[in-house]
Amino acid sequence: MSEKLKDKLDNKKNNDDKSKKNEDNEVSILEDKLPSRLIIIPVMGKPLFPGLYAPFPIPPHHADAVNKAIAENDGFLGLNLYIADTYSGNKSPSVDEIYKVGVVVKVFKKLNLPDGGLNLLINSIRRYKVMKYVTTDTVIRAEPLYIPDIDPFRNEKEAKEIKAYIRALLSEVKSLSENNPLFTEEMRLTMVNVDDPGKLADFVTSMLNVERASQQEILETFDIQERLEKVHLLLQKEKEISAIQQKIQGSINSKVQKQQREYFLKEQLKEIKKELGYDTDPKQKDIEKYKKALEQLDVVEEVRERMENEIEKISTIDTHSPEYTVSKNYLDTLFALPWNNEKKEREDISKSKKILDRDHYGLEDVKERIYEFLAVRKLNPDKKSSILCFVGPPGVGKTSIGKSIAEALDRPFFRFSLGGMRDEAEIKGHRRTYIGAMSGKVIEALKIVKVKNPVLMLDEIDKLGTSFQGDPSSALLEVLDPEQNSSFRDHYLDLPFDLSNILFITTANTLDTIPRPLLDRMEVIRLSGYILEEKLKIASKYIIPRQAKAHGLNIKNINFTNKAISKIIDGYAREAGVRNFERRIERICRKVAADIVENNKKTYNITIDEKDLEKYLKKPIFTEDFTERDLRAGNSIGLAWTSMGGATLTIESIKVSEKKDSGNIQVTGQLGDVMSESVEIAYSYVKSVAKDYDVKDAYFNDAMIHLHIPEGATPKDGPSAGITMATALLSLAMNKVIRNDTAMTGELSLNGKVLPIGGLKEKTIAAKRLGFIKHIIIPFENTRDLDEIPDNVKKGITFHPVKDVREVFDFMFKLNKLNKSENKKEAKSSKKNKK
Repeated sequence: MSEKLKDKLDNKKNNDDKSKKNEDNEVSILEDKLPSRLIIIPVMGKPLFPGLYAPFPIPPHHADAVNKAIAENDGFLGLNLYIADTYSGNKSPSVDEIYKVGVVVKVFKKLNLPDGGLNLLINSIRRYKVMKYVTTDTVIRAEPLYIPDIDPFRNEKEAKEIKAYIRALLSEVKSLSENNPLFTEEMRLTMVNVDDPGKLADFVTSMLNVERASQQEILETFDIQERLEKVHLLLQKEKEISAIQQKIQGSINSKVQKQQREYFLKEQLKEIKKELGYDTDPKQKDIEKYKKALEQLDVVEEVRERMENEIEKISTIDTHSPEYTVSKNYLDTLFALPWNNEKKEREDISKSKKILDRDHYGLEDVKERIYEFLAVRKLNPDKKSSILCFVGPPGVGKTSIGKSIAEALDRPFFRFSLGGMRDEAEIKGHRRTYIGAMSGKVIEALKIVKVKNPVLMLDEIDKLGTSFQGDPSSALLEVLDPEQNSSFRDHYLDLPFDLSNILFITTANTLDTIPRPLLDRMEVIRLSGYILEEKLKIASKYIIPRQAKAHGLNIKNINFTNKAISKIIDGYAREAGVRNFERRIERICRKVAADIVENNKKTYNITIDEKDLEKYLKKPIFTEDFTERDLRAGNSIGLAWTSMGGATLTIESIKVSEKKDSGNIQVTGQLGDVMSESVEIAYSYVKSVAKDYDVKDAYFNDAMIHLHIPEGATPKDGPSAGITMATALLSLAMNKVIRNDTAMTGELSLNGKVLPIGGLKEKTIAAKRLGFIKHIIIPFENTRDLDEIPDNVKKGITFHPVKDVREVFDFMFKLNKLNKSENKKEAKSSKKNKK
């Protein structure tokens, strides 16, 4: 301990000894004057302890009680703590609302306040316990039992324990006071010189930041040793809380110091760069960059004004502000857009033709449309781009033709998929009020390609979704409308941007799920699929060379025979496109490559023939369906359109029973509502005209007929199978087999009219793929669609347009050579039965 502090303590002790004697004399005098009845004032906050001189405020509603106490009891009054933490608002509190143990105080001075309250200077004298309440109406009067502190040093053994408690208490207070601003130097000196252990415990408790109930508990503890124990426990808890507080404060301070250190280092770095002549302020550098870029832009006044305002805005914002980052990102997006940058497209149409022919076989409709587009652009460069929609089954080359178109036009190509997209903001962007806002897919694509006239492909437009976040298909209405997209406003930009120079290409497998207003904005081009001859040429010209190169094989040393390719197409990949077909070629190349490496062949010359396919591809997936060739009475062949391309359907019908009053028809095969109605129409019509074809009137009334379309696991629907079902039912009723080289498609009305259908090209390709279909019956109004079918597909097929279903019946039954052999078989069997 330093000499200065020692002297200070000695002086303090001498003064305290003198004041203590005076205080003891005063207290003893006051204790002799304590009244037998006390006026009690309920107080909020924390309890008072004996031995304190302090100012004490009194609320207005207790002022009268204090004045009465001063008048009646010579300034003595009792202060008892409310039990509840908050004041109930009752100006005449019940005695049940206050603790029974309180402190008697002597009022030395009283100061009246403007609001009616009082400010008192009091001396807390002694604990007391209410033994009996005398009056409790407006003023609480009670008979108290005054409880003095018993001298703890009267017993030598107890005195040692008390001294040990005092030392432990002072040690805890010293440890706690080092980090607690409430413990001033004067308070620490006071505690060191307190000789009365009871007062020491009371004084320490009054200084602790503990709950009022804990302090009241100390007030109600009359035994000094027990009181010291409880105060020691409170100090331990306070010490633990203080340690945690210091830990938290230290962590915060270290972070603040780190930030301050970084700030000062950055400021010093700026000054160093400034002295060395380097770039001074990054923000100023960005502002100069934006202003320079703005001078070179040719934009409309609205866009220019917005850019200037944003540049002015970031010049006034601190770089550490989050708003600065938001504004800077917005400006970066604005200046990254190709407002004036337009790619000059290819004008050599012949070269564009070569590129398209190089990459794709067939697809004449698409190629012709691109040639027309190039020709128009050559004559009128200001003509806005079109919106094309390629519709067709998977694997026919919709996406790849888009890349070839971009190359043929010499424009950048960008593609993104719309499949499963449910949020409108994916198309039109987020508003800048949201955290993490960004522009939509279209604007993002333009930032990447850096030109304003790219080829932009929106894949899978038929698979858009909707949700509570909006409808993306509705957002696309503006994007894909040439009359509106010249001033397209993205939500993030909130500025007009011209999209009319973009060549939009969308792809879809079907048009059924595309909203009509959106479909109306697009020019639909159908890619129907490939027949066997086309797939053979595609395989030899594109797929086999590409896969051989991808697997490290020399195309000159691996050869696929036409029979092998045809077998792969017919037995392993019968779909309209060539995706699965290419996978089969890929699998063969992979196995050939593995065989070469495994046997360490340095030279090889491999020919893949039809007999080798099971070695590489195992058993064929598709086999010939006997029901398509070997027809029976009640069967017919129909043509259907699906999102996977055209398909053939075999309609089967049999007679189940001949019980009376059982005339009905049962339908199976997972038919949709439209197709089920076609069955009902066909059944009613055939039933009405049956007598014209030598069918008894009672046949349908007494017969239970079952009509089925195979592959029941596949849902089927659509208005194009009416005449096929009617033919099958009439074949069953006449017990005659129709010709098996004929397929048909057409809807039927109740009057027998054959109604037009869609997808004739895809259906014809499906019939061609079978190999044995020579005749196709179509509605007369679909004659106009024959021009859209390539000549190589129509080759070998005769089309029979019909207006009435009777024309179908006449063709299918009167020209049937199989009927004669069928009749002969029936005659022979009947003769045998007679014998």
